[in-house]
Amino acid sequence: MSTTSALSPASSAATAAHQHAGSGAELSSSSGAEVTTVVAPVRPAAEPTPGRQPVVLTSEQILGLLPHRYPFALVDRVIEHVPGKRAVALKNVTLNEPQFQGHFPGRPLMPGVLIVEAMAQVGGLIVTQMPDIPKGLFVFAGIDGVRFRKPVVPGDQLRITCDLLSFKRKRFGKVHAQASVEGELVCSGDLLFSLVD
Repeated sequence: MSTTSALSPASSAATAAHQHAGSGAELSSSSGAEVTTVVAPVRPAAEPTPGRQPVVLTSEQILGLLPHRYPFALVDRVIEHVPGKRAVALKNVTLNEPQFQGHFPGRPLMPGVLIVEAMAQVGGLIVTQMPDIPKGLFVFAGIDGVRFRKPVVPGDQLRITCDLLSFKRKRFGKVHAQASVEGELVCSGDLLFSLVD
C-alpha cells in the first residue's frame, strides 16, 4: 500500500530545494503571480563534510603504496600522514568480512592477529616512505609488548596511529602502534619490520 500527498507548487519547490541542498542549484517555481526562489548554500570544496575525517590517502592510493589485496587489505583511509614519521588511518570493521564466518558464529569478534596486521599495514605506510631505501618488501620481523584491551566487533571503526621509533641501516624499522575505537584503546604495541630482497 502506497501513499501519496499533493503538494502546492510553492511547497514542491521547497521540497525540491531541500532534496537538492548543497548542490548549489537555484530553484524557482511560479504559481500564478507568486514566485519563490530558493538558493541552496554551496559548501567550499576544501571544507570537510561535518562528522567525517579528512582524507589524506584514499583506499586507491593506499593500494598503490602497499602490496596487500583483498581479503588482506585492512586500511580503508589515511587521515594523517607524515611520510617516514607518522600515520593515522581508519579501518571499518564490517560483518561481511570473511573471518566472521568462523570467528565466532553467533558472536563475531575481530581476531587479534588481524588487528595487529591492520596496525602493521599502517606502520608499513611509514617505513615504505623512508628516503633512499633499497627495493624490496618490508615484512614483520617482530612484535613487542602487544596487548589487547577490548574486543573489536562489526560496526566498529578502528583508528590506528603509528609513530616511527627507529629505522636502522635502511632495512630495519620499528614503530609504536595504537588502535582505538571511539577514543578507547583496544590494542597497542611495538612492531618491527625488516626489508627482504
